[in-house]
Amino acid sequence: MASVDTNVTLNRIGGCMQKVFSRETDRLGIALGGGGAKGLAHIPILEVLDDLSIPVHQIAGTSIGAIIGAFYAAGMKAGEIRKILDEILRMEKDIWREMFERRVGVKWYDLIMPNASGPGLLNVDGLLDFLRERIPVERFEDLQIPLTIVASDFWRRSEVVFREGDILTAISASIALSGIFSPVILDGRVLVDGGAVNPVPLDHLEKCSFTIAVNVLGEKSPVGEDIAPGVFEAIFNTYQIMQESIVREKMKHQQPNIYLKPEIRDVRVLEFHKWDSIYRQAEDCVNDLRAALTQS
Repeated sequence: MASVDTNVTLNRIGGCMQKVFSRETDRLGIALGGGGAKGLAHIPILEVLDDLSIPVHQIAGTSIGAIIGAFYAAGMKAGEIRKILDEILRMEKDIWREMFERRVGVKWYDLIMPNASGPGLLNVDGLLDFLRERIPVERFEDLQIPLTIVASDFWRRSEVVFREGDILTAISASIALSGIFSPVILDGRVLVDGGAVNPVPLDHLEKCSFTIAVNVLGEKSPVGEDIAPGVFEAIFNTYQIMQESIVREKMKHQQPNIYLKPEIRDVRVLEFHKWDSIYRQAEDCVNDLRAALTQS
C-alpha cells in the first residue's frame, strides 16, 4: 500500500488506494468523521454510493458522522436524509438571530437552545427529539446496516464504543462537545464527544475488505489582517488541531482504500446555515470519489 504524505494528501482522495473497488467481491465500509456543520458533506458523499448502487456493509461514525450514519444505517437513502435536514436548513440563514426573534415554525433554535442549568452551554434535547421522530428505528439491533458510534469517557480518557442498545443515547454521547453540549451520564461514566479520541473511526470497519474514510474537519484561515484568534476561535480550532493530529497518527497504522477530506474552509462547528456553501465546497471531493469507484 502506498504511504500517505499527510502534508500533501490530506485533502480529497488520499492517494492510498491499494486496489480497484469490486462491487462483486468487496464488502464496503465507510467511516464518517466528526466536524459539526461540516459533516453535512457526508450526505453528497453517500449520494454517490446510492447513485452507483453500491451497498454499504458497515458504518462507523463520530459526532455528526454518527447522526448521518444512523439515518443511513436505518435504511434511508442519502437523498432522503438531505430532504429531512433541509426542513431545517432552508428555513433560516442566521440561527443566532432566529434564536432570539423566535419566529413561528421549527428552527434550529428549537433544537439547540441555551442551557442555563447544565454543564454545557447549549441543550440538545430538541435535536434529539427531532432525530427520534425521524430515524426509523430506535435500537442498533434493528438497523439494516451494522453501525458503530464512538464517544469518549471523560474521566478515563478512553474510547467508548456503541454497537447495541438505544441509538439516541449513543448519538447524544458522541456529539457532546465538551463545554458546548452537556455530557451524557451512563453507567457511572461521563461521556463526551467521540472526536476527542477518534475523529474518523476507520479502525472500527474490521469486517470490510474495502474502506472509505471521510474527514470533515475542514480548514480555517484568519479573518482580515489580525491573524490572532479570538477566545472561542482559539478554543475550537485548537481542539480541531488535536483532532487532525489523532487522524494523522492513526493513518500511520491503518489506511483506508479511499481517504476523503472535502476542502471545506471557514465553517464553524454550529454554522449549519452555511449548508449551501458546505455542499458546494464538497463537490470536487464528490467527483473524485465517483471517479475512483468507477475506474476499471
